[in-house]
Amino acid sequence: MISRSKWLAMISLLIIASFVLAACKPEAIIQTVEVPVEVEVEVPVEVEVLITPTPEPIPQGGSIVESTFADAQILNPILSSDSASSDVIAKLFLGLLTLDEFSGEVIGELAESWTVSEDGLTYTFTLRDDVTWTDGTPVTANDVKFTYDAIGSELVDTPRKSNIELVEAFNVIDDYTLEIVFHTLDCTALQNFTLGILPAHMYAADYSDIMDSTLNDEPTVTNGPFKFQEWVRDTNVTLVRNEDYYLGAPNLDGWIYRVFADTSAELAAFLAGEIDVFGVGPEYVSVIEGEIAKGSPFEMKKFFNDGYTYVGFNMADPDNPEIGWVDADANEEFTEGELYNSEQTPHPILSDLNVRKAIAYTIDYTNIINKVAFGQGAPMVANVLPAVVWAYNAELEPYALDVEMAASLLDEAGWTRAGEEGVRTKNGVPLALSLMTNAGNETRENIAAIMKDNLDTLGFDITLDILEWGTVVGNLLGQQYDMVIIGWIGMGSDPEDSVFWAYRYDDPGGGFNFVSYYNEEVDQLLFEAKSLPGCSTEGRGEKYKRIQELIHEDAPYAFFYNPLGNVIWNTRLQAINPGPWATYYNVEEWYLTP
Repeated sequence: MISRSKWLAMISLLIIASFVLAACKPEAIIQTVEVPVEVEVEVPVEVEVLITPTPEPIPQGGSIVESTFADAQILNPILSSDSASSDVIAKLFLGLLTLDEFSGEVIGELAESWTVSEDGLTYTFTLRDDVTWTDGTPVTANDVKFTYDAIGSELVDTPRKSNIELVEAFNVIDDYTLEIVFHTLDCTALQNFTLGILPAHMYAADYSDIMDSTLNDEPTVTNGPFKFQEWVRDTNVTLVRNEDYYLGAPNLDGWIYRVFADTSAELAAFLAGEIDVFGVGPEYVSVIEGEIAKGSPFEMKKFFNDGYTYVGFNMADPDNPEIGWVDADANEEFTEGELYNSEQTPHPILSDLNVRKAIAYTIDYTNIINKVAFGQGAPMVANVLPAVVWAYNAELEPYALDVEMAASLLDEAGWTRAGEEGVRTKNGVPLALSLMTNAGNETRENIAAIMKDNLDTLGFDITLDILEWGTVVGNLLGQQYDMVIIGWIGMGSDPEDSVFWAYRYDDPGGGFNFVSYYNEEVDQLLFEAKSLPGCSTEGRGEKYKRIQELIHEDAPYAFFYNPLGNVIWNTRLQAINPGPWATYYNVEEWYLTP
Protein backbone atom coordinates (compact mmCIF):
# COMPACT_ATOMS: atom_id res chain seq x y z
CA MET A 1 0.00 0.00 0.00
CA ILE A 2 1.30 3.53 -0.84
CA SER A 3 1.09 6.21 1.85
CA ARG A 4 2.15 9.83 1.15
CA SER A 5 3.90 11.41 4.15
CA LYS A 6 5.20 14.93 4.47
CA TRP A 7 8.83 15.12 5.32
CA LEU A 8 10.51 18.26 6.63
CA ALA A 9 13.80 18.76 4.81
CA MET A 10 16.57 21.29 5.35
CA ILE A 11 17.74 22.40 1.92
CA SER A 12 20.63 24.75 1.35
CA LEU A 13 19.93 27.23 -1.49
CA LEU A 14 22.58 29.31 -3.13
CA ILE A 15 21.38 32.94 -3.11
CA ILE A 16 23.33 34.95 -5.61
CA ALA A 17 23.36 38.80 -5.29
CA SER A 18 24.56 40.55 -8.47
CA PHE A 19 25.29 44.28 -8.41
CA VAL A 20 25.96 45.99 -11.84
CA LEU A 21 27.31 49.53 -11.33
CA ALA A 22 28.03 52.29 -13.82
CA ALA A 23 31.40 52.30 -15.45
CA CYS A 24 32.16 55.36 -13.68
CA LYS A 25 31.77 53.59 -10.31
CA PRO A 26 34.07 51.00 -8.72
CA GLU A 27 33.73 47.26 -9.85
CA ALA A 28 30.88 45.34 -8.27
CA ILE A 29 31.70 42.57 -5.74
CA ILE A 30 29.78 39.23 -6.11
CA GLN A 31 29.27 37.07 -2.91
CA THR A 32 27.88 33.54 -2.53
CA VAL A 33 26.02 32.97 0.74
CA GLU A 34 24.49 29.66 2.09
CA VAL A 35 21.17 30.21 3.87
CA PRO A 36 19.16 27.33 5.51
CA VAL A 37 15.51 27.33 4.49
CA GLU A 38 12.76 24.98 5.81
CA VAL A 39 10.35 23.59 3.20
CA GLU A 40 7.78 20.73 3.22
CA VAL A 41 8.16 18.08 0.54
CA GLU A 42 5.79 15.10 -0.10
CA VAL A 43 7.71 11.80 -0.49
CA PRO A 44 5.96 8.48 -1.40
CA VAL A 45 6.73 5.62 1.09
CA GLU A 46 5.72 1.92 0.81
CA VAL A 47 4.23 0.51 4.06
CA GLU A 48 3.07 -3.13 4.59
CA VAL A 49 -0.21 -3.35 6.50
CA LEU A 50 -1.32 -6.76 7.89
CA ILE A 51 -5.07 -7.09 7.70
CA THR A 52 -6.60 -9.87 9.85
CA PRO A 53 -9.86 -11.01 8.33
CA THR A 54 -12.81 -11.29 10.65
CA PRO A 55 -13.36 -15.03 11.28
CA GLU A 56 -16.62 -16.53 10.18
CA PRO A 57 -18.77 -17.31 13.21
CA ILE A 58 -19.02 -21.01 14.04
CA PRO A 59 -22.51 -22.22 13.13
CA GLN A 60 -24.70 -22.88 16.13
CA GLY A 61 -27.51 -25.36 16.48
CA GLY A 62 -28.62 -28.59 14.94
CA SER A 63 -28.41 -32.09 16.36
CA ILE A 64 -26.11 -34.80 15.15
CA VAL A 65 -27.26 -38.38 14.81
CA GLU A 66 -24.95 -41.21 15.83
CA SER A 67 -25.84 -44.81 15.13
CA THR A 68 -25.49 -47.99 17.14
CA PHE A 69 -26.81 -51.50 16.59
CA ALA A 70 -26.92 -52.17 20.33
CA ASP A 71 -29.12 -50.18 22.67
CA ALA A 72 -27.73 -48.86 25.94
CA GLN A 73 -28.48 -50.97 29.01
CA ILE A 74 -28.12 -48.51 31.90
CA LEU A 75 -27.04 -44.87 32.19
CA ASN A 76 -25.23 -45.02 35.51
CA PRO A 77 -21.42 -44.80 35.11
CA ILE A 78 -20.62 -47.14 38.01
CA LEU A 79 -23.15 -49.81 36.98
CA SER A 80 -22.66 -49.94 33.21
CA SER A 81 -20.64 -52.71 31.59
CA ASP A 82 -21.33 -52.31 27.86
CA SER A 83 -19.95 -49.97 25.23
CA ALA A 84 -23.34 -48.67 24.06
CA SER A 85 -24.13 -47.40 27.56
CA SER A 86 -20.61 -46.02 27.99
CA ASP A 87 -20.89 -43.96 24.79
CA VAL A 88 -23.97 -42.17 26.09
CA ILE A 89 -22.60 -41.81 29.62
CA ALA A 90 -19.47 -40.11 28.26
CA LYS A 91 -21.58 -37.13 27.08
CA LEU A 92 -23.39 -36.84 30.41
CA PHE A 93 -20.84 -37.39 33.18
CA LEU A 94 -17.30 -36.12 33.78
CA GLY A 95 -14.71 -38.22 35.57
CA LEU A 96 -12.07 -37.21 38.06
CA LEU A 97 -9.54 -38.09 35.35
CA THR A 98 -9.63 -39.06 31.69
CA LEU A 99 -7.26 -40.30 28.97
CA ASP A 100 -5.47 -38.18 26.42
CA GLU A 101 -7.06 -39.03 23.10
CA PHE A 102 -3.79 -39.65 21.26
CA SER A 103 -1.24 -40.83 23.85
CA GLY A 104 -3.49 -42.68 26.30
CA GLU A 105 -1.83 -40.75 29.13
CA VAL A 106 -3.98 -40.01 32.18
CA ILE A 107 -4.92 -36.33 32.35
CA GLY A 108 -7.23 -34.30 34.56
CA GLU A 109 -10.92 -33.74 33.92
CA LEU A 110 -12.59 -32.67 37.16
CA ALA A 111 -9.11 -32.79 38.68
CA GLU A 112 -7.12 -29.65 37.94
CA SER A 113 -3.89 -31.04 39.42
CA TRP A 114 -2.60 -33.63 41.87
CA THR A 115 0.41 -34.56 43.95
CA VAL A 116 1.75 -37.91 45.16
CA SER A 117 3.40 -38.63 48.50
CA GLU A 118 6.97 -39.92 48.60
CA ASP A 119 5.84 -43.44 49.46
CA GLY A 120 3.37 -43.43 46.56
CA LEU A 121 0.42 -44.27 48.81
CA THR A 122 -1.36 -40.91 49.02
CA TYR A 123 -2.69 -38.89 46.10
CA THR A 124 -4.03 -35.39 46.75
CA PHE A 125 -6.27 -33.96 44.03
CA THR A 126 -7.25 -30.32 43.55
CA LEU A 127 -10.59 -30.12 41.75
CA ARG A 128 -11.88 -27.45 39.43
CA ASP A 129 -14.21 -25.03 41.20
CA ASP A 130 -16.19 -23.99 38.12
CA VAL A 131 -18.14 -27.19 37.38
CA THR A 132 -21.79 -27.52 38.36
CA TRP A 133 -24.46 -30.17 38.12
CA THR A 134 -27.31 -29.39 35.76
CA ASP A 135 -29.51 -28.45 38.74
CA GLY A 136 -27.01 -25.72 39.66
CA THR A 137 -25.35 -27.55 42.56
CA PRO A 138 -21.51 -27.30 42.55
CA VAL A 139 -19.55 -30.47 41.80
CA THR A 140 -17.31 -31.07 44.81
CA ALA A 141 -14.87 -33.54 46.31
CA ASN A 142 -17.78 -35.06 48.22
CA ASP A 143 -19.30 -36.23 44.93
CA VAL A 144 -16.08 -38.03 44.01
CA LYS A 145 -15.84 -39.67 47.44
CA PHE A 146 -19.50 -40.70 47.31
CA THR A 147 -19.09 -42.30 43.88
CA TYR A 148 -16.12 -44.47 44.77
CA ASP A 149 -17.39 -45.30 48.25
CA ALA A 150 -20.59 -46.47 46.58
CA ILE A 151 -18.58 -48.82 44.36
CA GLY A 152 -17.16 -50.40 47.49
CA SER A 153 -20.54 -50.76 49.19
CA GLU A 154 -22.04 -54.22 49.62
CA LEU A 155 -25.36 -52.69 48.57
CA VAL A 156 -24.06 -51.84 45.10
CA ASP A 157 -23.60 -54.71 42.65
CA THR A 158 -21.07 -53.32 40.19
CA PRO A 159 -18.34 -54.81 38.00
CA ARG A 160 -16.14 -51.81 38.90
CA LYS A 161 -15.03 -52.98 42.33
CA SER A 162 -11.51 -53.70 41.04
CA ASN A 163 -11.05 -49.93 40.63
CA ILE A 164 -10.81 -49.46 44.38
CA GLU A 165 -9.48 -52.79 45.63
CA LEU A 166 -6.22 -51.26 46.88
CA VAL A 167 -7.75 -48.05 48.30
CA GLU A 168 -7.81 -47.59 52.05
CA ALA A 169 -9.79 -44.35 52.19
CA PHE A 170 -11.19 -41.39 50.27
CA ASN A 171 -10.80 -38.28 52.42
CA VAL A 172 -12.47 -34.94 51.68
CA ILE A 173 -10.08 -32.17 52.79
CA ASP A 174 -12.35 -29.37 51.61
CA ASP A 175 -14.89 -28.80 48.85
CA TYR A 176 -12.25 -28.93 46.14
CA THR A 177 -9.52 -31.09 47.65
CA LEU A 178 -9.68 -34.88 47.78
CA GLU A 179 -7.16 -37.29 49.24
CA ILE A 180 -7.00 -40.93 48.14
CA VAL A 181 -4.99 -43.20 50.42
CA PHE A 182 -3.88 -46.66 49.27
CA HIS A 183 -3.00 -49.47 51.66
CA THR A 184 -0.72 -50.95 48.99
CA LEU A 185 1.13 -49.31 46.13
CA ASP A 186 -1.00 -49.29 42.98
CA CYS A 187 0.91 -48.75 39.73
CA THR A 188 -2.39 -48.26 37.89
CA ALA A 189 -3.92 -45.90 40.44
CA LEU A 190 -4.74 -43.08 38.05
CA GLN A 191 -6.24 -45.39 35.42
CA ASN A 192 -8.87 -46.42 37.96
CA PHE A 193 -10.44 -42.99 38.40
CA THR A 194 -11.81 -42.20 34.95
CA LEU A 195 -15.38 -43.29 35.68
CA GLY A 196 -18.12 -40.67 35.56
CA ILE A 197 -18.89 -39.08 38.93
CA LEU A 198 -22.36 -39.32 40.49
CA PRO A 199 -24.27 -36.39 42.11
CA ALA A 200 -24.15 -37.34 45.80
CA HIS A 201 -27.07 -35.09 46.69
CA MET A 202 -29.40 -37.14 44.50
CA TYR A 203 -28.91 -40.41 46.39
CA ALA A 204 -29.30 -41.82 49.88
CA ALA A 205 -26.16 -41.37 51.95
CA ASP A 206 -25.93 -45.13 52.56
CA TYR A 207 -26.11 -45.94 48.79
CA SER A 208 -29.24 -48.04 49.37
CA ASP A 209 -31.17 -46.58 46.44
CA ILE A 210 -28.48 -46.69 43.75
CA MET A 211 -29.40 -50.07 42.27
CA ASP A 212 -33.08 -49.19 41.79
CA SER A 213 -32.84 -45.44 41.20
CA THR A 214 -34.87 -43.91 38.37
CA LEU A 215 -31.68 -41.98 37.57
CA ASN A 216 -30.28 -45.18 36.07
CA ASP A 217 -32.74 -44.78 33.19
CA GLU A 218 -33.33 -41.02 33.38
CA PRO A 219 -30.15 -39.29 34.59
CA THR A 220 -31.62 -35.82 34.92
CA VAL A 221 -28.75 -34.40 37.01
CA THR A 222 -25.41 -34.61 35.20
CA ASN A 223 -22.32 -32.46 34.63
CA GLY A 224 -21.16 -33.20 31.07
CA PRO A 225 -21.51 -31.23 27.83
CA PHE A 226 -24.99 -32.62 27.17
CA LYS A 227 -28.10 -33.27 29.26
CA PHE A 228 -30.49 -36.19 29.17
CA GLN A 229 -33.83 -35.63 27.46
CA GLU A 230 -35.37 -38.96 26.47
CA TRP A 231 -34.67 -42.67 26.11
CA VAL A 232 -37.00 -44.74 23.93
CA ARG A 233 -35.84 -48.31 24.43
CA ASP A 234 -34.42 -50.00 21.32
CA THR A 235 -35.09 -46.84 19.31
CA ASN A 236 -33.10 -43.81 20.41
CA VAL A 237 -31.52 -41.81 23.22
CA THR A 238 -31.83 -38.02 22.92
CA LEU A 239 -29.50 -35.55 24.63
CA VAL A 240 -29.63 -31.74 24.59
CA ARG A 241 -27.01 -29.06 25.06
CA ASN A 242 -25.88 -28.20 28.59
CA GLU A 243 -25.93 -24.41 28.51
CA ASP A 244 -23.93 -24.26 31.75
CA TYR A 245 -21.13 -26.63 30.76
CA TYR A 246 -17.88 -25.42 32.30
CA LEU A 247 -16.04 -25.30 28.95
CA GLY A 248 -18.87 -23.34 27.39
CA ALA A 249 -22.16 -24.45 25.91
CA PRO A 250 -21.67 -26.86 22.98
CA ASN A 251 -22.26 -25.56 19.48
CA LEU A 252 -24.75 -28.36 18.84
CA ASP A 253 -28.32 -28.25 20.09
CA GLY A 254 -28.38 -31.96 20.75
CA TRP A 255 -27.14 -35.49 20.19
CA ILE A 256 -29.31 -38.39 19.09
CA TYR A 257 -28.36 -42.05 19.30
CA ARG A 258 -30.37 -44.16 16.85
CA VAL A 259 -30.51 -47.90 17.33
CA PHE A 260 -30.35 -49.97 14.13
CA ALA A 261 -31.04 -53.64 13.63
CA ASP A 262 -27.63 -54.36 12.11
CA THR A 263 -24.56 -52.82 10.50
CA SER A 264 -25.99 -52.94 6.97
CA ALA A 265 -28.93 -50.79 8.09
CA GLU A 266 -26.45 -48.38 9.71
CA LEU A 267 -24.51 -48.08 6.47
CA ALA A 268 -27.63 -47.48 4.38
CA ALA A 269 -28.74 -44.71 6.75
CA PHE A 270 -25.30 -43.11 6.66
CA LEU A 271 -25.15 -43.12 2.86
CA ALA A 272 -28.64 -41.61 2.79
CA GLY A 273 -27.51 -38.75 5.06
CA GLU A 274 -29.68 -39.85 7.98
CA ILE A 275 -26.79 -40.24 10.42
CA ASP A 276 -23.65 -38.16 10.84
CA VAL A 277 -21.10 -40.40 12.53
CA PHE A 278 -20.59 -44.08 13.36
CA GLY A 279 -17.99 -46.78 13.75
CA VAL A 280 -18.16 -48.73 10.51
CA GLY A 281 -17.73 -52.49 10.53
CA PRO A 282 -14.76 -53.95 8.64
CA GLU A 283 -17.03 -55.43 5.98
CA TYR A 284 -18.01 -51.94 4.80
CA VAL A 285 -14.69 -50.10 4.88
CA SER A 286 -14.15 -50.64 1.15
CA VAL A 287 -17.62 -49.26 0.43
CA ILE A 288 -16.85 -46.05 2.30
CA GLU A 289 -13.42 -45.76 0.68
CA GLY A 290 -15.10 -46.09 -2.72
CA GLU A 291 -17.61 -43.38 -1.86
CA ILE A 292 -14.84 -41.04 -0.71
CA ALA A 293 -12.92 -41.69 -3.94
CA LYS A 294 -16.02 -40.68 -5.91
CA GLY A 295 -16.19 -37.39 -4.03
CA SER A 296 -18.90 -38.20 -1.51
CA PRO A 297 -18.83 -35.86 1.50
CA PHE A 298 -17.43 -38.42 3.92
CA GLU A 299 -14.27 -38.73 5.97
CA MET A 300 -12.82 -41.78 7.72
CA LYS A 301 -10.09 -42.25 10.31
CA LYS A 302 -8.47 -45.57 11.21
CA PHE A 303 -6.52 -46.68 14.26
CA PHE A 304 -6.08 -49.86 16.27
CA ASN A 305 -8.44 -49.61 19.19
CA ASP A 306 -7.75 -50.62 22.77
CA GLY A 307 -9.57 -53.93 22.75
CA TYR A 308 -9.89 -57.34 21.14
CA THR A 309 -12.42 -59.85 19.81
CA TYR A 310 -12.48 -63.38 21.23
CA VAL A 311 -14.51 -66.48 22.00
CA GLY A 312 -14.87 -67.11 25.73
CA PHE A 313 -15.43 -70.51 27.33
CA ASN A 314 -17.60 -70.80 30.44
CA MET A 315 -15.73 -73.18 32.74
CA ALA A 316 -18.48 -73.32 35.39
CA ASP A 317 -21.86 -75.01 35.21
CA PRO A 318 -24.29 -72.61 33.42
CA ASP A 319 -27.22 -74.37 35.08
CA ASN A 320 -25.85 -73.59 38.52
CA PRO A 321 -23.92 -70.27 38.50
CA GLU A 322 -21.92 -69.85 41.70
CA ILE A 323 -19.63 -67.17 43.05
CA GLY A 324 -15.97 -68.03 42.59
CA TRP A 325 -14.78 -67.20 46.07
CA VAL A 326 -15.67 -67.60 49.73
CA ASP A 327 -14.88 -65.41 52.73
CA ALA A 328 -12.11 -66.50 55.06
CA ASP A 329 -10.37 -65.00 58.04
CA ALA A 330 -6.90 -66.02 56.95
CA ASN A 331 -5.63 -65.84 53.41
CA GLU A 332 -2.85 -64.58 51.16
CA GLU A 333 -2.45 -60.81 51.23
CA PHE A 334 -3.43 -60.32 47.62
CA THR A 335 -6.83 -61.98 48.05
CA GLU A 336 -7.86 -59.64 50.84
CA GLY A 337 -9.63 -62.24 52.96
CA GLU A 338 -11.18 -64.15 50.08
CA LEU A 339 -10.55 -67.73 49.00
CA TYR A 340 -11.23 -69.55 45.78
CA ASN A 341 -14.43 -71.57 45.90
CA SER A 342 -13.02 -74.99 45.07
CA GLU A 343 -16.50 -76.47 45.32
CA GLN A 344 -17.83 -74.41 42.42
CA THR A 345 -19.61 -76.79 40.04
CA PRO A 346 -17.53 -77.13 36.85
CA HIS A 347 -18.89 -77.00 33.31
CA PRO A 348 -19.57 -80.60 32.20
CA ILE A 349 -17.62 -80.11 28.96
CA LEU A 350 -15.65 -76.85 28.89
CA SER A 351 -13.97 -77.31 32.25
CA ASP A 352 -11.72 -79.80 30.42
CA LEU A 353 -8.58 -78.05 29.12
CA ASN A 354 -8.26 -80.51 26.22
CA VAL A 355 -11.71 -79.58 24.95
CA ARG A 356 -10.95 -75.84 25.11
CA LYS A 357 -7.66 -76.36 23.29
CA ALA A 358 -9.35 -78.55 20.69
CA ILE A 359 -11.78 -75.72 19.95
CA ALA A 360 -8.87 -73.26 19.73
CA TYR A 361 -7.23 -75.52 17.13
CA THR A 362 -10.34 -75.55 14.92
CA ILE A 363 -10.12 -71.78 14.32
CA ASP A 364 -8.43 -70.40 11.20
CA TYR A 365 -7.34 -67.09 12.72
CA THR A 366 -5.60 -65.78 9.61
CA ASN A 367 -8.66 -66.44 7.48
CA ILE A 368 -10.91 -64.73 10.03
CA ILE A 369 -8.73 -61.60 10.01
CA ASN A 370 -8.32 -61.50 6.23
CA LYS A 371 -11.75 -62.64 5.09
CA VAL A 372 -14.23 -62.02 7.88
CA ALA A 373 -12.59 -58.89 9.30
CA PHE A 374 -11.42 -57.82 5.81
CA GLY A 375 -7.87 -57.33 7.03
CA GLN A 376 -9.03 -54.82 9.65
CA GLY A 377 -7.21 -56.38 12.60
CA ALA A 378 -3.91 -57.51 14.11
CA PRO A 379 -3.42 -61.03 15.53
CA MET A 380 -3.81 -61.54 19.28
CA VAL A 381 -1.97 -64.31 21.11
CA ALA A 382 -3.14 -63.64 24.67
CA ASN A 383 -4.58 -60.85 26.78
CA VAL A 384 -2.10 -57.97 26.24
CA LEU A 385 -2.45 -55.67 23.23
CA PRO A 386 0.49 -55.62 20.78
CA ALA A 387 0.60 -51.83 21.13
CA VAL A 388 1.67 -52.19 24.79
CA VAL A 389 5.15 -53.15 23.65
CA TRP A 390 6.80 -53.26 27.08
CA ALA A 391 4.37 -55.90 28.35
CA TYR A 392 3.50 -57.82 25.17
CA ASN A 393 4.91 -61.35 24.92
CA ALA A 394 6.07 -61.59 21.31
CA GLU A 395 7.63 -65.02 21.88
CA LEU A 396 4.36 -66.90 22.32
CA GLU A 397 3.30 -69.22 19.51
CA PRO A 398 -0.35 -68.51 18.70
CA TYR A 399 -2.91 -71.24 18.22
CA ALA A 400 -3.44 -72.05 14.55
CA LEU A 401 -5.80 -74.23 12.54
CA ASP A 402 -4.82 -77.86 13.18
CA VAL A 403 -7.72 -80.27 12.79
CA GLU A 404 -5.61 -83.35 13.51
CA MET A 405 -4.39 -81.87 16.79
CA ALA A 406 -7.96 -80.92 17.71
CA ALA A 407 -9.24 -84.44 17.02
CA SER A 408 -6.40 -85.97 19.02
CA LEU A 409 -7.16 -83.76 22.03
CA LEU A 410 -10.84 -84.71 21.94
CA ASP A 411 -9.97 -88.40 21.73
CA GLU A 412 -7.64 -87.98 24.70
CA ALA A 413 -10.44 -86.29 26.65
CA GLY A 414 -12.71 -89.27 26.00
CA TRP A 415 -14.96 -87.64 23.40
CA THR A 416 -15.09 -90.22 20.62
CA ARG A 417 -17.18 -91.26 17.66
CA ALA A 418 -17.38 -94.21 15.32
CA GLY A 419 -15.81 -93.19 12.02
CA GLU A 420 -15.31 -89.66 10.77
CA GLU A 421 -18.89 -88.45 10.94
CA GLY A 422 -21.52 -87.94 13.57
CA VAL A 423 -21.51 -86.34 17.00
CA ARG A 424 -18.89 -87.37 19.53
CA THR A 425 -20.04 -88.73 22.86
CA LYS A 426 -18.59 -89.50 26.28
CA ASN A 427 -20.36 -91.91 28.59
CA GLY A 428 -23.41 -91.57 26.39
CA VAL A 429 -23.46 -87.75 26.61
CA PRO A 430 -23.24 -85.89 23.26
CA LEU A 431 -20.60 -83.20 22.71
CA ALA A 432 -23.23 -80.47 22.47
CA LEU A 433 -22.59 -76.77 23.18
CA SER A 434 -24.23 -73.42 22.47
CA LEU A 435 -22.34 -70.52 20.88
CA MET A 436 -23.77 -67.09 21.70
CA THR A 437 -23.19 -63.69 20.11
CA ASN A 438 -25.11 -60.46 19.55
CA ALA A 439 -27.49 -60.01 16.63
CA GLY A 440 -26.65 -57.21 14.23
CA ASN A 441 -22.87 -57.53 14.49
CA GLU A 442 -22.24 -59.15 11.14
CA THR A 443 -18.56 -59.81 11.82
CA ARG A 444 -19.32 -61.79 14.97
CA GLU A 445 -22.23 -63.58 13.32
CA ASN A 446 -19.95 -64.64 10.45
CA ILE A 447 -17.27 -65.89 12.86
CA ALA A 448 -19.95 -67.86 14.72
CA ALA A 449 -21.17 -69.50 11.51
CA ILE A 450 -17.62 -70.52 10.55
CA MET A 451 -16.92 -71.88 14.03
CA LYS A 452 -20.13 -73.92 13.98
CA ASP A 453 -19.26 -75.50 10.63
CA ASN A 454 -15.72 -76.36 11.72
CA LEU A 455 -16.77 -77.72 15.11
CA ASP A 456 -19.67 -79.73 13.72
CA THR A 457 -17.28 -81.32 11.23
CA LEU A 458 -15.01 -82.30 14.11
CA GLY A 459 -17.88 -84.01 15.93
CA PHE A 460 -19.43 -81.24 18.03
CA ASP A 461 -23.13 -80.44 18.03
CA ILE A 462 -23.17 -76.62 18.06
CA THR A 463 -26.30 -74.51 18.52
CA LEU A 464 -26.01 -70.85 17.55
CA ASP A 465 -27.67 -68.37 19.90
CA ILE A 466 -27.83 -65.05 18.01
CA LEU A 467 -29.50 -62.80 20.55
CA GLU A 468 -30.31 -59.16 21.19
CA TRP A 469 -27.55 -57.25 22.95
CA GLY A 470 -29.36 -56.87 26.26
CA THR A 471 -30.00 -60.61 26.42
CA VAL A 472 -26.36 -61.37 25.63
CA VAL A 473 -25.16 -59.07 28.43
CA GLY A 474 -27.62 -60.62 30.88
CA ASN A 475 -26.62 -64.18 30.01
CA LEU A 476 -22.95 -63.29 30.08
CA LEU A 477 -22.86 -61.59 33.46
CA GLY A 478 -25.23 -64.24 34.81
CA GLN A 479 -22.86 -66.94 33.51
CA GLN A 480 -25.72 -68.74 31.78
CA TYR A 481 -24.09 -69.72 28.50
CA ASP A 482 -21.50 -72.15 27.08
CA MET A 483 -19.42 -70.14 24.61
CA VAL A 484 -19.63 -66.50 23.57
CA ILE A 485 -18.11 -64.44 20.75
CA ILE A 486 -17.70 -60.91 22.01
CA GLY A 487 -15.03 -58.26 22.55
CA TRP A 488 -13.45 -55.96 25.08
CA ILE A 489 -12.97 -52.26 24.36
CA GLY A 490 -11.66 -49.33 26.38
CA MET A 491 -8.86 -51.30 28.02
CA GLY A 492 -6.59 -48.28 28.31
CA SER A 493 -2.84 -48.02 27.84
CA ASP A 494 -1.89 -50.18 30.84
CA PRO A 495 -2.07 -54.00 30.65
CA GLU A 496 -3.59 -54.39 34.13
CA ASP A 497 -6.72 -56.48 33.61
CA SER A 498 -7.29 -58.37 36.87
CA VAL A 499 -11.01 -57.87 36.53
CA PHE A 500 -11.14 -60.45 33.71
CA TRP A 501 -8.97 -63.15 35.30
CA ALA A 502 -8.82 -62.89 39.10
CA TYR A 503 -11.22 -65.30 40.79
CA ARG A 504 -12.57 -62.59 43.10
CA TYR A 505 -14.33 -61.14 40.02
CA ASP A 506 -16.03 -64.46 39.30
CA ASP A 507 -19.36 -63.19 40.59
CA PRO A 508 -22.57 -64.15 38.72
CA GLY A 509 -24.62 -61.06 38.05
CA GLY A 510 -21.84 -58.50 38.29
CA GLY A 511 -18.33 -59.84 37.71
CA PHE A 512 -16.29 -59.59 34.51
CA ASN A 513 -14.60 -62.97 35.10
CA PHE A 514 -17.69 -64.61 33.62
CA VAL A 515 -15.65 -67.54 32.28
CA SER A 516 -14.91 -68.56 35.91
CA TYR A 517 -11.18 -68.69 35.25
CA TYR A 518 -8.88 -69.55 38.14
CA ASN A 519 -5.10 -69.91 38.23
CA GLU A 520 -3.39 -69.22 41.54
CA GLU A 521 -0.15 -68.09 39.89
CA VAL A 522 -2.02 -65.68 37.62
CA ASP A 523 -3.79 -64.17 40.63
CA GLN A 524 -0.49 -63.68 42.43
CA LEU A 525 1.28 -62.20 39.39
CA LEU A 526 -1.58 -59.81 38.68
CA PHE A 527 -1.31 -58.45 42.20
CA GLU A 528 2.49 -58.21 42.04
CA ALA A 529 2.46 -56.44 38.67
CA LYS A 530 -0.08 -53.94 39.92
CA SER A 531 1.79 -53.13 43.14
CA LEU A 532 5.45 -53.52 42.15
CA PRO A 533 7.67 -51.10 44.14
CA GLY A 534 8.95 -48.44 41.75
CA CYS A 535 6.39 -49.47 39.12
CA SER A 536 9.10 -49.98 36.48
CA THR A 537 7.79 -51.11 33.11
CA GLU A 538 10.64 -53.61 32.87
CA GLY A 539 9.71 -55.33 36.13
CA ARG A 540 5.98 -55.20 35.51
CA GLY A 541 6.46 -56.29 31.91
CA GLU A 542 8.15 -59.54 32.93
CA LYS A 543 5.20 -60.42 35.14
CA TYR A 544 2.66 -59.65 32.41
CA LYS A 545 4.61 -61.75 29.93
CA ARG A 546 4.39 -64.71 32.30
CA ILE A 547 0.67 -64.06 32.79
CA GLN A 548 0.20 -64.27 29.02
CA GLU A 549 2.00 -67.62 28.95
CA LEU A 550 -0.33 -69.02 31.58
CA ILE A 551 -3.52 -67.67 30.01
CA HIS A 552 -2.40 -68.91 26.60
CA GLU A 553 -1.84 -72.38 28.08
CA ASP A 554 -5.11 -72.43 30.07
CA ALA A 555 -7.20 -71.20 27.10
CA PRO A 556 -10.11 -69.52 28.93
CA TYR A 557 -10.47 -67.50 25.71
CA ALA A 558 -9.44 -68.10 22.12
CA PHE A 559 -8.23 -64.68 20.97
CA PHE A 560 -9.13 -63.59 17.44
CA TYR A 561 -7.69 -60.13 16.81
CA ASN A 562 -7.14 -56.55 17.90
CA PRO A 563 -9.60 -54.65 15.66
CA LEU A 564 -8.76 -51.67 13.54
CA GLY A 565 -11.22 -48.95 14.51
CA ASN A 566 -12.88 -47.08 11.66
CA VAL A 567 -14.75 -43.89 12.51
CA ILE A 568 -16.57 -42.28 9.60
CA TRP A 569 -18.51 -39.05 9.46
CA ASN A 570 -20.29 -36.75 7.06
CA THR A 571 -18.08 -33.72 6.38
CA ARG A 572 -20.91 -31.38 7.31
CA LEU A 573 -19.80 -32.33 10.83
CA GLN A 574 -16.73 -30.27 11.71
CA ALA A 575 -14.10 -30.17 14.53
CA ILE A 576 -14.21 -33.95 15.00
CA ASN A 577 -10.74 -35.49 15.29
CA PRO A 578 -10.89 -39.05 16.69
CA GLY A 579 -7.90 -40.52 18.46
CA PRO A 580 -7.09 -44.14 19.34
CA TRP A 581 -8.03 -43.55 22.99
CA ALA A 582 -11.02 -41.25 22.57
CA THR A 583 -13.40 -39.99 19.90
CA TYR A 584 -15.62 -37.65 21.90
CA TYR A 585 -13.10 -35.69 23.94
CA ASN A 586 -14.03 -32.31 22.39
CA VAL A 587 -17.72 -32.65 21.55
CA GLU A 588 -18.46 -29.13 22.80
CA GLU A 589 -16.46 -27.88 19.79
CA TRP A 590 -18.23 -29.98 17.16
CA TYR A 591 -20.59 -28.17 14.83
CA LEU A 592 -22.68 -28.71 11.72
CA THR A 593 -22.23 -26.70 8.55
CA PRO A 594 -25.28 -25.76 6.48
